[in-house]
Amino acid sequence: MKTFSITRPDEAIRKRLLDKIDNLTKPKGSLGRLEELAVQIGLIQQTDRPSLRRPHNILFAADHGIAKEGVSPSPQSVTRQQTENFIRGGGGINFLCRQHGFTLKVVDAGVDGDFPPELGIVDKKVRRATRNFLWEAAMTEEERDACIQGGAEVVKEVYDRGCNIVSFGEMGIGNTSASSLWMSCFTGLRPESCIGSGAGLDSHGLAHKRQVLKQALERYDGDASTLDVMRYFGGLEMVMAVGAILEAAELRMIILIDGFILTNCLLAAVRLYPQAAAYAVFAHESGEAGHQLLLKHLKASPLLHLGLRLGEGTGSLCAFPIVDSAVRMMNEMESFARAEVTKYF
Repeated sequence: MKTFSITRPDEAIRKRLLDKIDNLTKPKGSLGRLEELAVQIGLIQQTDRPSLRRPHNILFAADHGIAKEGVSPSPQSVTRQQTENFIRGGGGINFLCRQHGFTLKVVDAGVDGDFPPELGIVDKKVRRATRNFLWEAAMTEEERDACIQGGAEVVKEVYDRGCNIVSFGEMGIGNTSASSLWMSCFTGLRPESCIGSGAGLDSHGLAHKRQVLKQALERYDGDASTLDVMRYFGGLEMVMAVGAILEAAELRMIILIDGFILTNCLLAAVRLYPQAAAYAVFAHESGEAGHQLLLKHLKASPLLHLGLRLGEGTGSLCAFPIVDSAVRMMNEMESFARAEVTKYF
């Protein structure tokens, strides 16, 4: 498996960041979370004049074998259809990318179908959908490692083009099932607390989903390590996102973390490399059951509470203006001394 060299940001600059923020023309602490964000971003970039350059949303798409068990109300074919829709510009993530100036990269991690090269979808397909983890491991160790490598390669490419802030999205019918089992295995929480309605299951469908996933957990006979749980229950797009997160952390990029599925990917990433947590900005609390508990487990405080549960990176892009405001605060506000304003606190 690809290894990463991830270190926490050097704390030596923290005092300079706090001194600058406390001497801007405002009462101390009056810009709240913006001030906290400014410190985090300043630490990541090791400067008191941070910048946001060429933001990208990288969306990984793949199909799941577990979808054959009826754990989603949507047919598996929707993964391929929506992936093409993103390229045409008609998805939820598309209008947000246009609104906030993000470049969208759509990556085929394992969609059960082929795309014409002229569509411009990045081809990192490892296999056509995972295996059905109710009966066997979703992927082999070699396939898991190829996903980690593929995700890292996509991030390195956008970084080399000047990107220093990245969000990740996902598309894959059945991926809330895979994410729920990651969450249960990684947090120790009961599966019932981790499993929600996903794309809109009714009460009967949710009960069926819980039964299927409970059976899958009971059949699991692996060693319960992070890498083995990723391999056995994961989605190709999810494991690829883990590799992408780790590469972004190694490159000291700002990482916007979206909803339930990407937060589970972040959880897997920090179990492998705890230092990666320093680069994550948690965008929002999803409407998907379990996300609040997951954020609590990570001691994360999300920026937004909008009831979103679409995925694709949509919550991250909605939160981007807040991140932008924190950076603008550092670069555009005057200090008391320069503005010749008397401190009034």
